[in-house]
Amino acid sequence: MSQVPIKFTQIFINNEWHNSVSGKTFPVINPATEEKIADVQEGDKADIDKAVTAAREAFKLGSTWRSMDASARGRLINKLADLIEIERQYLSELESLDNGKPLAEAEFDLDCTVATFRYYAGWADKIHGKTIPADGPVVSFTKIEPVGVCGQIIPWNYPALMLAWKWAPALAAGNTVILKPAEQTPLSALYIAKLAAEAGFPPGVINVVPGYGPTAGAALVAHPRVDKIAFTGSTEIGKLISKTASETLKRVTLELGGKSPLVVTESVDIPEAAQIAHDACFANMGQCCCAGTRTYVHESIYEEFVKHSAAIANKRVLGSPFDANVTQGPQIDAAQTAKILDLIESGKKQGARVVTGGQRSTRKGYFIEPTVFADVTDSMRIAQEEIFGPVQQILKYKSLDEVIDRCNSSAYGLAAGILTKDINQALKFSGAVQAGSVWVNCYDHTVVQTPFGGFKQSGHGRELGEEGLHGYCEVKTVTIKLAGGQ
Repeated sequence: MSQVPIKFTQIFINNEWHNSVSGKTFPVINPATEEKIADVQEGDKADIDKAVTAAREAFKLGSTWRSMDASARGRLINKLADLIEIERQYLSELESLDNGKPLAEAEFDLDCTVATFRYYAGWADKIHGKTIPADGPVVSFTKIEPVGVCGQIIPWNYPALMLAWKWAPALAAGNTVILKPAEQTPLSALYIAKLAAEAGFPPGVINVVPGYGPTAGAALVAHPRVDKIAFTGSTEIGKLISKTASETLKRVTLELGGKSPLVVTESVDIPEAAQIAHDACFANMGQCCCAGTRTYVHESIYEEFVKHSAAIANKRVLGSPFDANVTQGPQIDAAQTAKILDLIESGKKQGARVVTGGQRSTRKGYFIEPTVFADVTDSMRIAQEEIFGPVQQILKYKSLDEVIDRCNSSAYGLAAGILTKDINQALKFSGAVQAGSVWVNCYDHTVVQTPFGGFKQSGHGRELGEEGLHGYCEVKTVTIKLAGGQ
């Protein structure tokens, strides 16, 4: 096990470290060993109040941040990217320790984190309005302005990367931010906050308050001086956030859960398709909101596909995320492990066939055997509920029209995919399926240039790409009457 030094465990407000007002701390647990990593200061409403005061002060007219040239904002964001890149190895190890993902995956996440900051650094001085040929003797134009103080709540599955998805567009647009990281994985956010201060962001622009959802998170959402909430997490919590935020009519962006389908047509190369479907489901130990867990396979290739899927799953190696041979780390915590196991048992009871796995590993830590279910039907819980673990459900279908209807029967609509050699099938599917991202002959090709977000109960608003800026901007229309009516 790598010995990763823990450098920051306090609350970060106004470019300073603080203990919680209450004096409380909470433990952060290593999911691979079930042992405590560190005690972190537990923020709650009083700490959120302090952070909001700092963020509002930094956002007021005439402040250093509001007076800064847009191009200078871009340079600051790039400087933060530089510092993250310098600290890439340490941050990767911190992610693996805190989250449990294999080190190679954490390193990839940090590369994507840097890329996200660099992309939005380039946008900082390119956010602008338009002149409008309005009726009457007037000159009209629009200005694009920042929303204000943005509360941001991120999940534990991609801690550093989700931070970048939130901070980068918000900062590029000129907002100030208060981040509530997941209580399971606050360590990388605190370290990156230190790097932000080192990069030169003015005090109050970036604040990080670790704590629990019902206390720190709820206080951030309800705060009357917070202008926007951006949340990534479960649909259940997203509904609560939307309801609370409505009391103050905050702008809200929600990237929520999914039960995403991947359709495997009869024209595919079966071993290749089985590998794509495996990666779609098992990436990050299945802890991915857009995971392609509903694998719909054409009846003509079904049994052969199931055999290949089981063989691939059986090759997964469980163990320490710091072991280069390991391909699957632990689940995040005891509660998530229990939820996954409960859904696995429901699949067995409802008649699905366990092809491989189906149990908790006997090793110490929150490890679950990679599990493949066959003979799954749409009515089963495992085909309807988001499992968020290493569990693949393989369903059989006959026609494309039929399977499109079944894909769309879910309350979710985050992502979907199809594997086919027929362009007509690809175009028909991509046009008909209700999902925010549709991948053809690949899966989860999510990059910073392409918008990401969901239909239906998978949320609203978009992150990444130019679309990711819109939720952090307000449009102001200015109309000037010309003298003499000219």
